[in-house]
Amino acid sequence: MICLKGRRLEPRRKSEMIRGTKAPLYDNRRVSVLMTKLKLLTFLLFVALVGHASAADSQWVLDQSTLSYHVSHPLHQVDGVSHAARGKGVCHDGQCDFLIAVPVKTFDSGDSNRDLHMIQVTRGAQYPMASVRTRIPESMSSASELKLDLDVEFAGQTAHYKDVPFQVTAQGNEKKITGTIPCKLTDFKIDPPTLLTMPIKNDIPVKAETIWRQQ
Repeated sequence: MICLKGRRLEPRRKSEMIRGTKAPLYDNRRVSVLMTKLKLLTFLLFVALVGHASAADSQWVLDQSTLSYHVSHPLHQVDGVSHAARGKGVCHDGQCDFLIAVPVKTFDSGDSNRDLHMIQVTRGAQYPMASVRTRIPESMSSASELKLDLDVEFAGQTAHYKDVPFQVTAQGNEKKITGTIPCKLTDFKIDPPTLLTMPIKNDIPVKAETIWRQQ
């Protein structure tokens, strides 16, 4: 309290000393409680969204696979086989996206020199993986036959194949899916190798036998 010419002056309240405003200061405790509630609400909203997505989605994993290509030459026939493919399928909003990938070097034709030459011809050192992508309507997951549109990446090129037929067999919570992809060397800009001056045929069909397990 200050005396001035017989009058007493009360000290100004803090609210009046700050930029001349008469509004009361925010209480730190109230701000802390408000921020805590906001964080909790955000966290609960996040949990609800995650829970909804998890409930809506289903996933498939490639459990077993046999991929084999066939090469035809006037003098002999060759098959290269790989069991090293990995794959996954994710279903959301009525659509299931599937991906299979396999290292090119894992195909075995029974002749190591021929396999090495195959890797060279297909640019396997530069593009070591081959992959297949497709999309399946979830409503067709129980069908016994599918016609799929495929995107095949191989030797640095991508080829598209429409309406490729696949057969589906249910085995408990697993599905066996088999089919043949009608690949051609020219689809991937690969020059046909020759043997005794005779080139192999342009057609190199790839047979896929896969078993998928739902997670």
